Amino acid sequence: MRLFAALLSVGLACGCTAAPLPLGSLSGIGSQSDDDRLIPPGYGSLRQDDVTLTLDIDGAQLKVTPLSEWVIRLTAPDTWSRLSALANAHRDRVTRRAGEPVTLFLVSFFSRIPGTMFRPNDVELVNRGRRQRPLAISPVTPGWGSERLEQEETQVAIYAFTGDVDLDQSLTVEYDVEASVGWDEILRQLESERARALARAEL
Repeated sequence: MRLFAALLSVGLACGCTAAPLPLGSLSGIGSQSDDDRLIPPGYGSLRQDDVTLTLDIDGAQLKVTPLSEWVIRLTAPDTWSRLSALANAHRDRVTRRAGEPVTLFLVSFFSRIPGTMFRPNDVELVNRGRRQRPLAISPVTPGWGSERLEQEETQVAIYAFTGDVDLDQSLTVEYDVEASVGWDEILRQLESERARALARAEL
């Protein structure tokens, strides 16, 4: 709820179909384009945390959520609307800064300990055997630039990585010496949810 409030406070209120894929075939998703995997808006039911990688780091928590449309459409309607608005509000800005096509992620740092410092540029992705640093970062919350968290505070930004990030492959977030786990399980949830969403839409 604190993250939702932070996003709202900065004023960011501001289909193609395909047959369901067989469950358990993670490689099957990768054979389709992003447009082919889109479900109609409003039929997803996942929570944001269901599609988010989380790391606990030095008294803080780091969360990284992909903002690719085929992923976020599988979240509940209010979550999809919020995440889509964030992506649309920042896409042009970070693409210009990066100077090339990008893949967007929502990144947040949270701490229960006052005065916790964080290092925005140290968030890295490992995907298809390649380590990537962010090409551009666009703050969402006003205190992002302080790189400091007060007690129970969340700071949020949109990160741009290269456009060839493949979300159908193993994905790891690294920060300092910590690395996330669980993306394969998220992929399985996405695949199952897509089949359920298409059934809800009677497609």
